Formats: sequence, C-alpha cells, structure tokens
Amino acid sequence: MFNPSSDDVRRFFCETFRKQRANELLTPLEAMASDWIRHHPEYHDVLADVEQALTRDYSGGNVSNPFLHLSMHLSIDEQISIDQPPGIRAAATALTLKLDDAHAAQHAIMECLGEMIWNAQRNGTQPDGAAYIEAVRRLL
Repeated sequence: MFNPSSDDVRRFFCETFRKQRANELLTPLEAMASDWIRHHPEYHDVLADVEQALTRDYSGGNVSNPFLHLSMHLSIDEQISIDQPPGIRAAATALTLKLDDAHAAQHAIMECLGEMIWNAQRNGTQPDGAAYIEAVRRLL
C-alpha cells in the first residue's frame, strides 16, 4: 500500500503544478491532479513555492489546506473510477447532474467524505462506507 508522507504529497502537487506550467509530459495521476489544480487558482502561489509548501502549517484551521483539498479531489476521483465504496459512482453521477457542475458535486461529496473520516477517527472505528454513500445520496 502506498503511504506517502505529508512532504511527499506536497512535493507531488508542487511538481505537478511546475510541469503543468512548463507544458511537460504528466503521468496519469499528475494529469488528474493537474485538472484539479486548474480549478483552484487560489492555490497556485503556494504550489509555485515548494519550500514554502513544505514548511507551511495548516493545523490552525483558519486557512484551507490546499494539499488536503486536492488530495480529497483525487481520492473521490479514484473512488468514482472503481465504484468503491459501492454506489459512489451512481451517487456522484446523479449529484453532478443535479448540480450541473462536476466541481460543485465533488465539493459536496468532499464534505461527506470528511465527515466519514472524522467520525471514524473520533470513534476509533473503520470508515463507514455505507454511511458515506447515504450522506451523498441525501444531497440528491
């Protein structure tokens, strides 16, 4: 199982942004990340400075963590592509159609994903995929 460190994740997104701006060839995962980076120009300054990215602390809660946000976009993309947990693809497709905006749908799904992870951490349990899917379906 791939288990990147926080620095690995930050370097990945910074390098993807650098390659995107230089019109260099991207790996398939970088291409997915690049699409989400384009949707978030508010993160470009942070992504342009790898040294700042590696040292910035987002634990205060006042500022959105761009690396967590972009990672969640990639996680949701992966979940949809393999339909795991079962039903996420159909729920995400229906929500995208309802909102007529894939990005807005991802942000809504992201809230449900974050809640599932928070509940699992708080309760010391495994993430509840069924509750996650149900939360997304309630958005419909």
